[in-house]
Amino acid sequence: MIDIHFGPQVCGDLASASSREWLVPDGVGGYAMGTVSGLRTRRYHGLLVVPGETPASRQVGLASLDPAVTLPSGARVRLGAHEWASGDVDPRGFELLERFDLVDGLPRWRWRIGGVVIERELAMLPGRSCVAVVHRLIAGGPVRLELSAACTWRDAHGERRADGPTPQVETVGDGAVVEGAYRLAGPGWTPEGQWWLGVHHREEAVRGLHPDEDVWYAGRFVGELERPGDTVSVRAWAGRLDEEPPPAAQIVATARRRNRQVVAAANPTDDVEATLTLAADAFVVRPGGGAVDVVAGYPWFGAWSRDTMISYEGLFLCTNRAAEGRELLRAYAATLSEGMLANTADTGRVEYNTVDGTLWFLHAVSRHVTVTGDTDLGDELLPALRTVIDAHVAGTRYGIGVDPVDGLLAQGAPGTALTWMDARVYGVPVTPRTGKPVEVNALWINGLAGLAELTELAGQDADELWRRHGQATASFRDRYPAPAGWLYDVLDAPAPAYPLGGAALHDDDALRPNQLLAWSLPFAPLEPDEPTLRRVAAGLLTPLGPRSLAPDSPEFVGRHRGGPAERDGGYHQGTVWPWLVGPYVDACRRGKMSVDDVLVGIEAHLTEYGLGSVSETADGLAPHAATGCPFQAWSVAELLRVRRKGQ
Repeated sequence: MIDIHFGPQVCGDLASASSREWLVPDGVGGYAMGTVSGLRTRRYHGLLVVPGETPASRQVGLASLDPAVTLPSGARVRLGAHEWASGDVDPRGFELLERFDLVDGLPRWRWRIGGVVIERELAMLPGRSCVAVVHRLIAGGPVRLELSAACTWRDAHGERRADGPTPQVETVGDGAVVEGAYRLAGPGWTPEGQWWLGVHHREEAVRGLHPDEDVWYAGRFVGELERPGDTVSVRAWAGRLDEEPPPAAQIVATARRRNRQVVAAANPTDDVEATLTLAADAFVVRPGGGAVDVVAGYPWFGAWSRDTMISYEGLFLCTNRAAEGRELLRAYAATLSEGMLANTADTGRVEYNTVDGTLWFLHAVSRHVTVTGDTDLGDELLPALRTVIDAHVAGTRYGIGVDPVDGLLAQGAPGTALTWMDARVYGVPVTPRTGKPVEVNALWINGLAGLAELTELAGQDADELWRRHGQATASFRDRYPAPAGWLYDVLDAPAPAYPLGGAALHDDDALRPNQLLAWSLPFAPLEPDEPTLRRVAAGLLTPLGPRSLAPDSPEFVGRHRGGPAERDGGYHQGTVWPWLVGPYVDACRRGKMSVDDVLVGIEAHLTEYGLGSVSETADGLAPHAATGCPFQAWSVAELLRVRRKGQ
């Protein structure tokens, strides 16, 4: 895998070290997450973040475990890091870091205090909400190590304050149980019980959210490190509190071995693919140990059907996890209603509110059968997939239906945003895209052809599907090319004077990346045209992928910054989306255009933000600083897919 490590110049610089984040998932939807510096910059950061009934309903438990070393001289040196509402950063243990490494996906810190060197490793037990933190004396000694447990128990999206109930901490055995929800275990437990007031999360301040919280200093662990090789370890786990997990060193070894096996099973061709394979693994989870699902992004997203299906090939087929993928596709097929795939919202509600999620599902099934040869799954799902076509022809929710005149798919209803560009500000869609969006119809045409092939493989008549495919393809080729030199983004859209529809319609020629699917999909309606693709690239391409809107558009927003309203307002109005590098590369390859230089920037990004992973978004203006979730499923999946495809 890519060698990710930083020396004292990065580790000791607060801004640099705190802008690089690591993630260790538990495989059931929870995680440990933080920064190279050790500073908690987000409300979501913690060493034990526990999934709830849905992957998005997580609870923060163990916030931090702060080391302090008592040297042979008697001097006590604190190695943790906290920022406070006052603006102070204290302690500043990152200034003593001589190295940080991400090894097999697991973080490792090394502090040097003169001749004393202490190393910390962290891992989660695969398949269980359990974290192990191991401290090892590398040189010097003897020293005493204290580990102060800063605890909470709250929704990951919020904060807890000292003016509320005091956390209940019960001393048990070699540690404590906090709020009856999770247990801490380690040597020399001494209960304390004190609020640490005004812990500041700088990234939440940047995002326009409340940045401060109070955490409970529950107590400390104490152990002696007499000679090099000695360890002091702490474990924290939720769920079955009476079922003690393996020793900490064994948890680290188990996690490391599993991560290596995940990478080896995918047969990566180089270090970048190996790194992306392990990054992909973070998103494939079994909540509650049950059915397989996909987390759209860490730290705040849960499962979303659109994200899952766009990510499907990269996460499952490019990593030799087709058996798990088969299980997932079958489960999602069972959610079809009125020809639409369920979209499990982060609120826990099941909603049917996308026009493209179902079409991406058709694509995922088609790719699964094509890549794996699993015609049995195709035969099994064929009746359900036919209901999708029938429902779309007849018309289903939110005005989604086939126009009988041109065979294209229209969508939209007042107040809805059904495409992937679904941001809202105060409940109002920013880009409703009512009408016939270009990527929706590329997916519709692709889905008809893919389903026709599955139908023929099953020995059934596919003539009607091919007829509809031919009609829609002909209409697409006739209507979508725009005089501007690229494709219309939406056909038959309500004119601005008629925002809720009406007699006045127009075709929207805004330069957006959605048109890339018209050339990139396996059954794309158009053959790539190099001059057109070069115009698209000139307006949209950045080192981290295409922008969502060209900079010369009046609605362009170049910085994805500010509070929720500002960020949502610019979400699809110029912000860069790395997942779109997949369709762009596919389109160029189909057009015999070189893409040798396209992935250079995004591959370098693997060591810049979410370590070993790819971010959700980035600023539309240079230098295209990463924004959004540091670890995003479809960004990783699409980069991995086009790299594997290009080998």
